[in-house]
Formats: sequence, C-alpha cells, structure tokens
Amino acid sequence: MSERIYKAAIFDIGGVVLRSPFIAIAEYERQHGIPDNYINTSIVARGAQGAWQRFERGELELFAFYDAFSRDLSDTVNGNAWYKAYCKKKGIGRLKMSILGWFERFLMISGKTRMSQVTGPFEREWTRSGPQSQISISAAVGKHKVIALTNNYSQNSVPQSERAFLGWEEGATTEDLRSLFDDFCDSSALGTRKPEPKFYLIACERNGIKPHEAIFLDDIGLNLKAAKELGMDTIHVPIGGTFNAVKQLEAKLGLDLTGKPHASTAKM
Repeated sequence: MSERIYKAAIFDIGGVVLRSPFIAIAEYERQHGIPDNYINTSIVARGAQGAWQRFERGELELFAFYDAFSRDLSDTVNGNAWYKAYCKKKGIGRLKMSILGWFERFLMISGKTRMSQVTGPFEREWTRSGPQSQISISAAVGKHKVIALTNNYSQNSVPQSERAFLGWEEGATTEDLRSLFDDFCDSSALGTRKPEPKFYLIACERNGIKPHEAIFLDDIGLNLKAAKELGMDTIHVPIGGTFNAVKQLEAKLGLDLTGKPHASTAKM
C-alpha cells in the first residue's frame, strides 16, 4: 500500500485553535442548575433547521436568531425527550433526569428573555481566548496548505450596540486569526456548515486538493465522521487533549510543531 501524501491540514477553530465554546456552555449550565449538556443536546437534535444551525449558515440576523433560539430552548417537550434519550445512550442515571420537571418551568420563563444573556458568554469565551500555544499553525505554512473550516457568524449583521457585549469589537473573527491560514472557510459566508459534506468539499475545491489529501482536526465527533466519509484523514481534539492531537499531526505531516526534533514520516 502506497504511503499517503498530504497537501493540507484543515483546522476547526473553536475547540481546536481557540478555546472550546463548550467550556462556556458547561459553565452557564452549572451556574443555572441546567443538566449537563442539555443545551448542546437540544441544539444538535434540532437538525439542519434549528436556530443555531441557521445562524451559522448566515440565514438569520442576530436579533432574529435570539428570538428563534429562545423558541428552540423553550420547547421543553422535545428538549426533555431528547435529553432523556441522551441520558439513556450515555448510561446517565435518574438523578439528572429527575430535575427536568423543574427545568421545564425555568426554561419557560428564561427562554423568553433576550437570548444574548445565554449566547453572549459563549461567544466571549471563544473570541477572547488566544490560539492554543501547542498548535503552531505557522510551522506548516509553505509546506502544506493550512485551512480553517469553521462554523461561524462573521458574515451576520451585528448592531454596534451588541458588539461590546459579545466581545466582537474586532468582528466575530479577528484579522490576526484569519492571517494564520492560507484560506478561511466561514460557514456564514458560504451558506453551509459542518457536518454538511458540501462545506468540506468547497474547502477542498477552493484550495485545489482532494479530500484524501487533507488531515482534518475537530473536537466534535459528527464533524469528524463526515470528513472521514469523504476520505479525509482525521484527528480528534478533545478538551484537554490538544498536545496529543498535535503530536498526531506531527507524525502524519513529518513536521516539528512542538519544538522537539521529529523524524519525517510524510512525503510532499
């Protein structure tokens, strides 16, 4: 079997290059007594037409997103059913599920408030966190294409009154961040998002590569699964697992990304 030849490394942003927004979501849940991973379970279960997904594809402006996301989270009939299914799948006992009755009352009140109270902390966590030091993206420039593939909101219209609250004074993504990459594929600009196959294929087409010539790094299993099905090599980057992921990338690309000598194992 011939050795695989890589031409590009494709990076997720939040959770790989920047601090994971799931950390802020988890903190919000703890502060408000919301069951662990309830919000993300609801977001994912909504599917392609959920408010979060539509916002990331650039289909909703900010205040329309607040209203739609409020309605999504206030739908505790579906939300609780999805969370119970999640608990069953994960083997989580009755203790967490037993508080859903109280949580339904909570959501029916707070879900109708301005949803920036929920989304603001998530976005500040993301945009104000610097690139994780273990990932030296610049080390790969000139040797391989370095591409960002991010579910983002940078093309959505954000009123000036909201920018300071969201931490977006320099925009949803800063020029310093964008400058690290040869190409920055933004879901809100391209009208498609992970894990939709079209998004990955656009990134490849824009950069003159085939899916099997790329390594894709992400923190979400569904996104990695979609990439693998297209033929990409993948690396999972769990919270706290950045250094190990970088070592895997080093081995695949034959590059020194952590400052230690490393034998080349890949061909250009």
